[in-house]
Amino acid sequence: MAGRARRSATLDDLDVAVSDCFACPRLVAWREEVAATKRASFRDQEYWGRPVPGYGAGDARLAILGLAPAAHGGNRTGRIFTGDRSGDVLFAALHRAGLANQPTSVSRDDGLALRDTRIFAAVRCAPPDNKPTPGERDTCAPWLHREVELVKPTLRVVVALGAFAWAAWWPAMAAVYGVRPPVPRPAFGHGARWSGADVPALIGCYHVSQQNTFTGRLTPAMLDDVFAAAKHLAGLA
Repeated sequence: MAGRARRSATLDDLDVAVSDCFACPRLVAWREEVAATKRASFRDQEYWGRPVPGYGAGDARLAILGLAPAAHGGNRTGRIFTGDRSGDVLFAALHRAGLANQPTSVSRDDGLALRDTRIFAAVRCAPPDNKPTPGERDTCAPWLHREVELVKPTLRVVVALGAFAWAAWWPAMAAVYGVRPPVPRPAFGHGARWSGADVPALIGCYHVSQQNTFTGRLTPAMLDDVFAAAKHLAGLA
């Protein structure tokens, strides 16, 4: 699998290779079970049921790093953060920030386009209970590392959605930029920032999960502040 990631010369090549990955048996079984049983409200739809590639601009200055696709979101639609309430919150915020041409993302053919932005996940398959294991994270890491490498020429800032994504960034940074992570590693927090020489700046953001958005732990205003800061660091504002 690592070899396939390295051989992907373009983002399109990488997207195709990601979509055909069977490296983690537990995740393969889960994504396929969900795609077969479906949620009642989506019973007439054909689920994607495969790993979900990244999405967005190939010359992105800003990247959004998430945890993994949702079982009935990305695993259903085939596009990251698409077709679930987390995506509703995220893309509405990106639209307000001028980074998306529309505030919704419901399917792969809905006309969504991102400006200067690419979205990808640390783990590319939907995991049971939204909790990939450390081994699954490490097995999937070459996909993330190659994707970062392919957008490296323009990438200036990474927004990590949640502590899992924050932790996944450090080995990606080391692999792609050859820069040793700081010791001790900075703690994740909403609005936390870290920057180093010759690497993208990192901003922490609470994940756009329903648990966070429904309880008010993450509000639209908080997301707007994060993306305003990210745009500034990326030279987009």
